[in-house]
Amino acid sequence: MEKFYLDDYLRSRTQDTSRCGVDFQKLCARVNAEFLKEWEEGKENLDSALRIQKKAIIGYENEVSYFKSRIRQLVKKHGAEHSSYPAWYESLEDGIYQENWGLSGVSEWFSEKFKESSSAKIIGDRIYFLEEGRMCLKAQTISKDRREQMIRAFLLLTPEERLDKEFHEIYMLDGTRVTIFGGTMAKREQDVIIFRRYIIPNYSFEEQAARGTIPENSIPLFKAMVKLGYNVAFTGAVRTAKTTFLSTWQSYEDRTLEGVMVETDPEIPIHRLMPEAPILQLIADHDKLKHISKNLLRSDADYFILAEARDGIALDTAIKIASKGTRRMKITFHTREPLDFSYDVAFEIVKSLGGNLESTARKVAASFDYIFHFIQLQNKSKKRLKGIYELGVDRNTGEISMKEICRYDHKSDGWKWDCIVSEDKRVSGEEENADALELFLEELSALSGAGGERRRDASGIR
Repeated sequence: MEKFYLDDYLRSRTQDTSRCGVDFQKLCARVNAEFLKEWEEGKENLDSALRIQKKAIIGYENEVSYFKSRIRQLVKKHGAEHSSYPAWYESLEDGIYQENWGLSGVSEWFSEKFKESSSAKIIGDRIYFLEEGRMCLKAQTISKDRREQMIRAFLLLTPEERLDKEFHEIYMLDGTRVTIFGGTMAKREQDVIIFRRYIIPNYSFEEQAARGTIPENSIPLFKAMVKLGYNVAFTGAVRTAKTTFLSTWQSYEDRTLEGVMVETDPEIPIHRLMPEAPILQLIADHDKLKHISKNLLRSDADYFILAEARDGIALDTAIKIASKGTRRMKITFHTREPLDFSYDVAFEIVKSLGGNLESTARKVAASFDYIFHFIQLQNKSKKRLKGIYELGVDRNTGEISMKEICRYDHKSDGWKWDCIVSEDKRVSGEEENADALELFLEELSALSGAGGERRRDASGIR
């Protein structure tokens, strides 16, 4: 019996659909011409069409349905209901819509089939989807004219953005971030459009454990830490699940407390994550943040979240807020080496606002209680909590201390723990929630085992 190879079969299907692509393209052109004819009947109709297209490409279902319903009518009018269409489209009307006004071949990435893919890229006329941690070249391509049309449609979402700019970053209705590189920033005919989304179906420690990002037996410990109100920083390189873990941590926060979240980009849908919680969401960066920082410092909020704290102004604001005694501070910060956290943050602050590096680093260390560091494995779809560090300052010597209480072991794909809790962490925990502190100490002791193995103490790290 002849062997059956799935890859060969799928490749043959792609070839078969391309052979009938001429008819499909002719039908797309015919439908497009009919739409243009209708729209050009009056300026009001054209303006209305642009508004509908704008909403459709953002993801509004009613507007997408409008296009597809009208396409079905036109297809039927031309007796073309049984025309073939490329396999990456859901239906004939979907294919015609995507080819003329939608996302073209990249629309497949938004289908149920690729719901676990966190990234898609258009590089020149080529389309790639992230599958099993690797970027895979797809059969479909997209022409330069179609890419330019797509970019113009995206820029309808941000009227303040000029078309001649070489870099754009916008957000679709479902939260997908679209990053565009063009002009002289990209090589000729190699302009880039990147789509990125968060794929965690629900923000819970259980979900994180199911994905292997954290150990399952650490869940009670983390829940206790949230109740204790420690100030925490989530660090790591790009695409290591920092923001996802911050969102997960935040989902366990007390819903009755007032919060303020400041983002440079609208990535975390906190109003969906915690709709009943009184949380003010602000979008500010650089100069905007500088102007509102005083207001934030005077705010009577119970806690602050600074997602993607990228620059010195944002980081300085976080340190000043924490120095007031504010608890439950949460930030994410890009770094490959968590032991350098205090000095990396201090350097950004000093670079932007001046000051002394050593004293600023000590303020940073005094402002945060724990650092959670994340990495991405060789299979890029897999993330891991690499380590947890207790951060502090020795009040007698002024030395910064970082004590490693958790470390990921690559060989075993597991974690090792050490039961280290400084006196200041015990005192602040006792003041906040004595029962949660007792649970925290019990869980950390259990994770580290009897007389848990001593791990690195980076006291005085420079």
